[in-house]
Amino acid sequence: MRKYFGTDGIRGRANGIITPDLALRVGQAAGLMFQQRGDYRHRVVIGKDTRLSGYMIESALQAGFTSVGMDVLLLGPIPTPAVAMLTRSMRCDLGVMISASHNPYEDNGIKLFGPDGFKLNDEVELQIEALIDSDLTQRLAGSATLGRAKRIESVQARYIEFAKRTLPRQIDLEGMRVVIDCANGAGYKVAPEALWELGADVVSMGVEPNGFNINHEVGSTAPDALIQKVREVRADIGIALDGDADRVLIVDEKGNKVDGDQLMAVVARSWKEDGRLSQPGIVATIMSNLGLERFLGGMGLGLVRTAVGDRYVLEHMRAHGFNLGGEQSGHIIMSDYTTTGDGLIAALQLLAVVKSLDKPVSEVCHCFEPLPQVLKNVRYKSGKPLQDASVVKAIEAGRERLGASGRLVIRPSGTEPVIRVMGEGDNEDLVTQVVDDVAEAVTLAASQVAA
Repeated sequence: MRKYFGTDGIRGRANGIITPDLALRVGQAAGLMFQQRGDYRHRVVIGKDTRLSGYMIESALQAGFTSVGMDVLLLGPIPTPAVAMLTRSMRCDLGVMISASHNPYEDNGIKLFGPDGFKLNDEVELQIEALIDSDLTQRLAGSATLGRAKRIESVQARYIEFAKRTLPRQIDLEGMRVVIDCANGAGYKVAPEALWELGADVVSMGVEPNGFNINHEVGSTAPDALIQKVREVRADIGIALDGDADRVLIVDEKGNKVDGDQLMAVVARSWKEDGRLSQPGIVATIMSNLGLERFLGGMGLGLVRTAVGDRYVLEHMRAHGFNLGGEQSGHIIMSDYTTTGDGLIAALQLLAVVKSLDKPVSEVCHCFEPLPQVLKNVRYKSGKPLQDASVVKAIEAGRERLGASGRLVIRPSGTEPVIRVMGEGDNEDLVTQVVDDVAEAVTLAASQVAA
């Protein structure tokens, strides 16, 4: 069991779990780990989203890295995928993103990228955890070998150019009205600028961060405002990013939501027709809809499922040579271009398909009818309710009732004390009943542990 790292870095309440002391020690531990790569001047890039606590955590991380002799390049507010890209581009040993993604402003987090731009694997994170909890006093740099810090000003323009170059040269967005919702987060400057430079008529939302309003009633987790704006301005498409811009949700011209499963279906079909899929299939998680699996099967493509978390999708993609994968939540990974989920690049690739087909987004993006999917979250205080005999029995009974025409997925959240119970199948009433039964068993087991 890991003490600090969850499914996507270290995350929690700012100044509660994510304290300056913890950030300082993460900087020292990670800095020491990655200075083992050779005898030269080591560097780390640090980006952040727009949370108020980002200033505090950035300063603490900077102190930690410089105290062990690592130079720090400060990027300011920038999307998570830009940090991954710049880690490689600037030949750094390590990349750090300060963000809690789609969580409210009270939370924050620390995501780490290796020199190759990929998120760290479990083994490396465990080694960093061991260093965090150890006495590092004797391993600090001497007075003459302390690190330096420098703020880099050109990073936003570099990322915009990088994102634009993922499109074919002949593609532009002239004649398209695009509403972009940046969640008052890390993409608030780069996403509207990139779309405008490509020729779109851009209507921007969620581009006035104040430290407190990230993800608040805007962004990919709160799309109602985007839906209303798309209808109001009669846009061709709405694009919603999350707080750190590594995932995306689309709204078509009719105001209908398009999730990550439909996006993967669109791109998979297009790339198959163009001969661009490196493997006959894509990689997604256990949460992706059965309708996606059936749609891909109809084209002779497979769907490989992994544990929830874009890092696990990416690990399977790398190990088995896939170049397309993602999550229903909108983390779309296109490994020909990026080393992590990238909301802006995923949106641009979709826009390229829409332009090439010259059809409305609603027509392009409705690849399959999703099966009814029911999700219930059960919060618990302590213990391991999933190991309770009554819960195990309820899960077995539920899976038996759904049979081969449905799925039942139960998993603990990687970021909060919540058990997620998800069921899907052709019969929505049956799915709802099965999910309710399992959720009730988990709730009862959790209450007994609490008592």
